[in-house]
This record gives sequence, structure tokens and C-alpha cells, in this order.
Amino acid sequence: MRRAGSFLTIALAAFLGSAGCHAGISPVPLSMAPTDVATPSPASPIKHIIVLIQENRSFDNLFATFPGADGTKSGLMHDGERVELYEGDLATHRNPPHGYASFVVEYDGGKMDGFDLVHFQSGKPAGAWPYRYVDPAQIQPYWNLAKEYVLADHMFQTQGSGSFTAHQDLIAGATRISAQDSLINFPTSAPWGCDAPRGTVTSLITTGLKLRPGQGPFPCLKYRTIRDLLDAKNVSWKYYSPPGKDPGDGDNWDGFDAIAAVRRGPEWSTNISVPETNVLKDARKGTLPSVAWVVPDAVNSDHPALGSDTGPSWIAQVVDAIGESSAWKSSAIIILWDDWGGFYDHVPPPLPRDDQGGPGFRVPVIIVSPYVPEGRISHTTYYFGSILKYIENNWNLGRLGTTDQSATSIGRVFDYKQKPRAFTPIESKYSRAYFEHQTPSYLPVDTE
Repeated sequence: MRRAGSFLTIALAAFLGSAGCHAGISPVPLSMAPTDVATPSPASPIKHIIVLIQENRSFDNLFATFPGADGTKSGLMHDGERVELYEGDLATHRNPPHGYASFVVEYDGGKMDGFDLVHFQSGKPAGAWPYRYVDPAQIQPYWNLAKEYVLADHMFQTQGSGSFTAHQDLIAGATRISAQDSLINFPTSAPWGCDAPRGTVTSLITTGLKLRPGQGPFPCLKYRTIRDLLDAKNVSWKYYSPPGKDPGDGDNWDGFDAIAAVRRGPEWSTNISVPETNVLKDARKGTLPSVAWVVPDAVNSDHPALGSDTGPSWIAQVVDAIGESSAWKSSAIIILWDDWGGFYDHVPPPLPRDDQGGPGFRVPVIIVSPYVPEGRISHTTYYFGSILKYIENNWNLGRLGTTDQSATSIGRVFDYKQKPRAFTPIESKYSRAYFEHQTPSYLPVDTE
């Protein structure tokens, strides 16, 4: 993990030494409205599920003040002081740490009061900086989508860790490589996958929440992913990702670069679509696959520290492209942020905790489809496995047997009996042409 301050090391050691797997963590009730009620529905009309993956924002950071959502205007610091969250810009030049050590400190046994104790990579204490929310006017496309479709305010990461494992969880539901060990944090070198330099290793978290930095394998993995289930039923899929500057960049960046069967097989040429703007062309041509993941160029990802405000427009343009296409009446679009990015969130992850360092913190999810109600806020507890379960159920794929097994499917927000809703374009600051002609940054979408 990159430098997060000596306090993190001390606090993590203390936590692991005293907590074991579950001991010392008092149950913390979630403040939740009644869950959605699933209703019987006819056969699914959904033929396209598109997962749009943004970067590093907690729920409170984007939707703290969204009407009716489980947000907050204040937060707790480690000394018990309650501070007002302050309104800030989407475009920032700071990047708070968000690996497992940071998660443990910020979580603080369920108190959710340690966000001021982490340190930036410079060594400077974060203090009150993570206690912020983005000016809603700067993310108006997200708010408009949430008002028009479904906002899920209790989606939790699979692990309390960063982007490498988050992107793996979105295709596999877990990062378990043995009965005792799961991957956590990120590889020691980039790119994060089979294209990494020789000698690259990963880190593990083992039974009893013991962290083993640098003790994991080279990041070219053999566990099953949803790709195996899709292929077995001949369900088409693509992973749209930005280009790397060099041939060995793992196409900046792509979760399947870490899956040996894909990276070293023919699907790297047929199912990995580069650049990511190909999704706009496929929507226009009517050639979207059944299942798609879309990773933006780093500057369009909402990632802190890049000083960019283009992320909301990127999402709006992809949604518009699908909404204006022949695929709209058979599509479900899931917009999510892969990890919390170190920003404050007031809702503790549900218990029980597992031995993989999860569940992690809340991230926002917006579900867009002609078959979801207008302006619904779903308070149901979801995990990344909830998305996999929805994909599995839609095509009767069976189960991977990871978090998809026990998670509640996001399918409960859909009503297939309702008349398909007409699509209304989402206004945004930057045009589709802007992204189609944008020079690639060649930056990795994340480095932590």
C-alpha cells in the first residue's frame, strides 16, 4: 500500500490483534427504510445489461443531500467531535488513501469516525478534508438520473479495499484464491494483471483478518468469473476499456487483464473492446452485447486528484447513446463507483464481517431502465454480488458460488409488467463528440 501514515500501521495492527475475525466489533444497526417488495413478473425483457464503472466516491460524497436518500450533513471525527460536511468541487487535486489499512482506521469498529486520521501520500494528515460532498450543480447528470430512475443508497463494496479488488469483485464476486486466502489491496506493479512485470506480487488477507502484504501470487489468476457462466450459455459479452500507451499496458485498465483464461486466450481479441468509446458506436449500430462493462478514460472517471469535471457528462453520453438506440426497450444500465475513495460515509457496513475484509463502505448506484419506477430510492442492502446475481438470473446461468450466492439481486427494483418508459435524454456539459474526439490520457484509471 502507498504511504498512509504510521498511524495506519499501528491502528491496523491493534485492530487485527484485538478483533480477530469478528470479536470486538459490536453490531451496529443500519438506519434503513423497509426493503423493496419483490413482485411476480413475466419473463425478463432485458437483453442488455451494461455496467458503467466510475471511480472512488462514497455515497455521502455524491448524494449526501439528495432528497429522501440515507445521506447526512455532518460526520464524526475520531475525538467524538461532530463536524458539518462542507460542499466542495468534483474536480480536486487530492487523493485520500483507500486501501485496507485506511478502511480499518476509518471504520473504527463500526464507529465510522476515523476519516480524519488517514494521511495523504505527502504525509500530511487528511483532517477534515474527507468530510465533504460534491456541489450537486457539478454532478447534475447524476442527480437527474437518480430522480428519473432508481438510486440505491445501501450498496456496499465487497471488500474494504481499493480498485484492483473492486474490479475483480465486479466480475467474480470475490477474490478468494484458496480456502483461507483472498487478494486485497493492489499488485506491486502496474498494469494490474497478466501484463505486469515479472516479479510483481499481490497481497493477501487470510482467515482471522490477517494481512499478508506482498505474499500473494503474480496477478494472473485462474479463478472463475461471470465470463465462464456467460460463455457456457453462449451469452455475448464485452469489456470496454481505454487504451494503454504501450502494447503491454493491459489496456488501461481492464479487470479481465488479471484473468489468465481471457488475457492469454482468443477472447482478448474478440471480447475486450478498445477504446472504451466503442460502446457509443455499438449502441448506435445496434450491436451491443448481452452483458457489458464500461471503464472510462481516467480523466472521465471522477477519480480525485485528476482535477477533471467530465465524469458526469461521460456517463450521460453513454446513457443517452443507449437510450436513443434500438436497445433501449431491452436494456438495464447499472452506474456505480468502484470504491469509496477515502471520502466520509456515515453508514457502517452490515454485520457480520467476513474473513475477506468485507463488506466495505457504501458506494452510489443508479439503475436505469425502461422497467424501473421513476424516482425510486432503494434502501435494500446490496453488494457487488447483487449485480452478478441479476445477470445470472436474467439468463439462468447458475451461480459462481461467491458473494452472488447470498446477495440480494438488484432485480427487485424492476417491474417487467409496466409499460416500457420512453427515454428522455440527460443534459450534460460535454457533448458526445467531445468524448469521441478526446485524446486518450493513457493514465491508469486508478493506482490504489
